[in-house]
This record gives sequence, C-alpha cells and structure tokens, in this order.
Amino acid sequence: MKATILSETRLPDLPSASGIEIIGPTAYVIGDDSPLLYLLDAATLAPLARITLFETKEFGGGRIPKASKPDLEALLALTWPDGRAGVLALGSGSTPAREVGWFVPVSGAAPHKVSLAGLYALLRRLLPAGETLNLEAAAATDKDILLFQRAIGAVQAGQGLVNRVFMLPVLEVLRFLSGQSSTLPAPRVQQLPLPLLAGKPAGFSGATFAEGRLFVSASVEDTQDAVLDGEVLGSFVGFVDLDKQAAQLAHLTWADGRVYKGKVEGLAVRRQLAPGHWELLLVTDDDAGGSTAAIAELKL
Repeated sequence: MKATILSETRLPDLPSASGIEIIGPTAYVIGDDSPLLYLLDAATLAPLARITLFETKEFGGGRIPKASKPDLEALLALTWPDGRAGVLALGSGSTPAREVGWFVPVSGAAPHKVSLAGLYALLRRLLPAGETLNLEAAAATDKDILLFQRAIGAVQAGQGLVNRVFMLPVLEVLRFLSGQSSTLPAPRVQQLPLPLLAGKPAGFSGATFAEGRLFVSASVEDTQDAVLDGEVLGSFVGFVDLDKQAAQLAHLTWADGRVYKGKVEGLAVRRQLAPGHWELLLVTDDDAGGSTAAIAELKL
C-alpha cells in the first residue's frame, strides 16, 4: 500500500485543524482551540461559512488557551435521533473542560451543546490505571459509533503504548446524548498495534467510514503527555479491519519520496479513483495555530 501527498494548501484563519467530514459538496472542519465550525468547498477548499459553536472571550488572540479549550478533536457525520442529519464534534476528554461536544445540523439550524461526561466516565473505567482518556478520532457505521483512544503516554507493562477503539451501538449512544435515555450499554473494546517511527509509536488522529471501509489516520509525536505537544515525526493513513483486529497503514510521503512531516489530524474520502485507489482530503495542525489541507492518494 502506498500513500502520497499530491498538494498542500494553507488554511488561513482556521487554527489547529483537528477533524474533517465531507457531506455532499461541503467539507466541515473543526479546530481544537477554536469555537467555530468551518465550512469549505470540498473540491476547491474555498471558505464557505463559519458556524459559532459557543461564545467565548478567550478567542480574541485567535486561539483558546490550552487550559480552558474544549479540545474538539473528533468529528463525525450522523443522523440525530430526531432525524436531522449533521455533524457531531467531540472533545477529547483529557481534562474536565474537554467533556463536551456540539451537534450541528446541516440544515443550518443552530448547534446545540452535548454533555459527554457520562459517556466519558464509562470509557475511563475501561482504561488501565494511570492512562488518560484521549479521544482523537471518531467514525460512525450504520450500527456503531467508534471512538479512537490515542495512547500517548499510556504504558502497559510489557506491551508499550496501546491504541484502542471503543465501539458502542449508535442508536443507544445518541439516545443517551440527546437525553432520551439514561443508560448506556457496555462498550466493546479492541486494542490495535500501530507502526513506530524513530522508536516512537503512532497514535490515532482521524477516522471516517466510507466505501464500506474504515479509513484512519495516525501521527507520531515525541511526547509522553496527552495534553502537551511534542515534535512531529510523521503520519500514516490506511484502514482498520475491526473483524480481524488489525490496522493496515502506509507512511505518508511526497511524490519524490520525501517523508511528509505534517501532523495529520483528520481525513475524509473525497472520491474513489479506481478499485483500490482513493483520493483523500487531510487536515493538519502544526501545534502553533497553523493548519493545512492536503490532498493525498491511497493505493492498495
């Protein structure tokens, strides 16, 4: 499998891109220290609109401070229990301020805040002692919501770092988050080994379900902290096969073979070019407030 960066475009005034979904002709993008949802033309990357998720006075400098930001790291397209199509932005859960999300209908109706505290408390009980909940990606199938735990700084004796996927029935989760139910079923959990770069493990950073496959991105940072950033060593894209409990990832490079050093934070499938050949739209975060969108091709 081969993953090649074809082009990269700066996204001015879109800080710290952390997740992306494509619905029809529109790309929806979140930033982990921004109170806005950004809408781009999925073909041209031209900005279309911004939707305010919440009001804050802390965005005056262009980024919400790390200590208070909701850290919106995961975005997934889904249908709310009342039948409205939209996107759900999810905080990472790595601090109490990050246990919140927003559902945004594609109809243009106002977003509404969603408490994730109950769901995240359930997930924390499934982690080993000392590991911080750090959800960096999400995807939805017809049956399940998949939440991806990025295992930065999480060490298990004899095993090193462990990335996990929490799987919960989508209808039950959405009924709970919308207040229609007070209970959640026990999640199913899978552990997935991911590649190393320079001895550092990759961690999940993005996911989307398209073309009958679960596409994922993973990036490698030199850090042992779920909150603090580290030097970016590279990124991967590929697939996860939940039935086989295996990930198949390709290291992202430029067409001339140079390693791509951007930190991929989310991915969407723009189109299938041929059997086993896809064009992806990636978003990256440089940990200094800058963002890019990269077009990549993935070939089996």
